[in-house]
Amino acid sequence: MKHLPYKIMWMDEAGNIIYGNDRFCKRLGYKLAEIKRLKVFNINPTVTPEIWEQHWKKVKENGIDHFKSVHQTKKGKYYEVEVFAQFFSNNGNELVCAIVNDISESSFYSNLLSHSQRMTKAGGWKLNLQDGSIIVTEQCLKLFNTEDKDDFLPKNIIHRFEESETLKALLSNAMRKAASYDEILTIKDSKNEKRYIRCIADPILSKSKIYNIIGTYQDVTEQVQKNNNLQFFKEIIDNAEDLVYLYNRAGKLLHYSDSVSKVLGFSRKELDSFYIYDLDPRITKEWWHEHFDEIKAKGAVQLQREITRKDGASFPADIVANHLIYEGEDINCAVVRDVTLIKERERQLRIALDELSELKNELEIDNQYLREEVSKKINLDNIICQSEAYSRVLTQVTQVAVTNATVLITGESGTGKELLASAVHLNSSRNKRPLIKVNCATLPKELIESELFGHKKGAFTGAVADKVGKFTQADGGTIFLDEIGEVPVELQPKLLRVLQEGEFDELGATKTIKVDVRVIAATNRRLEDMVRKGTFREDLYYRLNVFPIHNIPLRERKEDIPLLAQFFLEKYSSKIGKSFRRISKQTIELLMDYSFPGNIRELENLIERAVIIENGTTLKPGHWMPKQNGLDTSNDFKPLDDMQKSYIVKVLNHTDWRVSGPKGTATILGMNDKTLFARMKKLGIEKKVILKPE
Repeated sequence: MKHLPYKIMWMDEAGNIIYGNDRFCKRLGYKLAEIKRLKVFNINPTVTPEIWEQHWKKVKENGIDHFKSVHQTKKGKYYEVEVFAQFFSNNGNELVCAIVNDISESSFYSNLLSHSQRMTKAGGWKLNLQDGSIIVTEQCLKLFNTEDKDDFLPKNIIHRFEESETLKALLSNAMRKAASYDEILTIKDSKNEKRYIRCIADPILSKSKIYNIIGTYQDVTEQVQKNNNLQFFKEIIDNAEDLVYLYNRAGKLLHYSDSVSKVLGFSRKELDSFYIYDLDPRITKEWWHEHFDEIKAKGAVQLQREITRKDGASFPADIVANHLIYEGEDINCAVVRDVTLIKERERQLRIALDELSELKNELEIDNQYLREEVSKKINLDNIICQSEAYSRVLTQVTQVAVTNATVLITGESGTGKELLASAVHLNSSRNKRPLIKVNCATLPKELIESELFGHKKGAFTGAVADKVGKFTQADGGTIFLDEIGEVPVELQPKLLRVLQEGEFDELGATKTIKVDVRVIAATNRRLEDMVRKGTFREDLYYRLNVFPIHNIPLRERKEDIPLLAQFFLEKYSSKIGKSFRRISKQTIELLMDYSFPGNIRELENLIERAVIIENGTTLKPGHWMPKQNGLDTSNDFKPLDDMQKSYIVKVLNHTDWRVSGPKGTATILGMNDKTLFARMKKLGIEKKVILKPE
């Protein structure tokens, strides 16, 4: 208002001038500090305390007043003015705002009135009851999209409104009984969209006879819609199962959702007088102030507490405390969720895991026998191996596949973690539904949430259409989250929610989506280190690590190199059109000596390159071979079989050649006793031993 091109003054009920803008002060010749020490009587010599009291009541009752008067400058000069006064009430403060114009500035006033109507989307009209004529402002015509002022006559204007009978009755009472009205009614615009119009009318009387009716029509669609939205959002909060509290720094409960009263058992009368200490006597003032400072610094804080009802019963809850500012005051908005069912599911899951562990121990003995009976070459959904070390990994796959447990596959890059994930899915009851694969490392951080959970049109810049997320696509099936360690920490709570509760919210959506998805995650990073550094949530890590599978590197399963190399040779020979059939013994030996830091992926790329470069039916060594960085062939090292034989004999001597039992050689070596007998026979350990029962 300081810079508005009008002379404006504000007064309180006692007639004190509490504010005047620059133009007003300049016209009277006072500074603002001087103006604030004056009363209305000092600048208008015609006003007495009695007249001011009557004027205040009139403006307060009618809302507005318009009159002509006289003002006196600081130097004592008088000039005529035209005043437009309006009553305001804000938080219990009652004020009158007056726009003051010199009578000589009528053109300015006309322009001001026109702009005011345009800015407030309000138009005025005056109905002459003596001759039936009507005057309307230009803004009024624009408001109803017409150029004919007769459209505003009572018989015509009522048909513009959906509540035509209501307006007809209001106009009738105004013309016959001098009854003022102020109502919000609805019309349909040219696009057939509903608009809300505030209709105000005030009859003008002279000696109890009604001569004119003055009124306004104002488009209040935006305000009504905002009020409706606020009411709608309040109803959403009040109907939510979560408990919502608003506290100030003193701990006073300012507002709360209906669920607070329903769940905790307190009446509204009780809650309206409560502080945080009444709801939770365990909270101290020191803790509360530290907690308030923390949410103010961080913006939001998550914590878990026991919530106590009025009857003394309690339940576990997850709490998210958010910092808000309302009317300059810091507010703690706490959202409390009852996690009783979640805790029970976690308890049942722990029981199930314990049972699974017991079952695993029981099956381990049987699996030892089964391993000895299976073929040396195991092919599980394109997973090729003959090594005993890797067959143990595949055993884990078959064990967990038939369950719905979450699986975390770890291991170096190139070890085939995706193949293990596919094997788990294909051997599960979900194999008729899709396996959705997502590489978290290849997605931009700002798009991961949209990719995983989807979004609604307009949710963010560039969201030109609805997008279905990967979790929705995987409903009923399995989702494979490769490189899970690359998920941003701010998105991890949403991922944890899917794992715990099977639900999530799309970006820009208001409806929660429920899904039944099995999660398999994989990473080549040490998540435990990330947890310690704070870049990976500890609770998410434990939810993912229900059934860990470590995919061993190729250097720890060298027996599989010949099989894998032959498989890739046949694959790329057929693809490229070469006639390779076998790999020479010398080539195999060189490959076995190499440590393959890139694991199976490096071996595959190496064989593909060899097939492109070489010709013939047998793949022989060439320039495509990597530089040797594997086993040292110096005399300081012995073959693996010799080392195994020496170590087994050493342990046998230590146990006095006892194989079985708690203190036997098999127990020390972590092997089944029958497997140890087979290994001893293979290595030529000749001394006879007797199998003793445990």
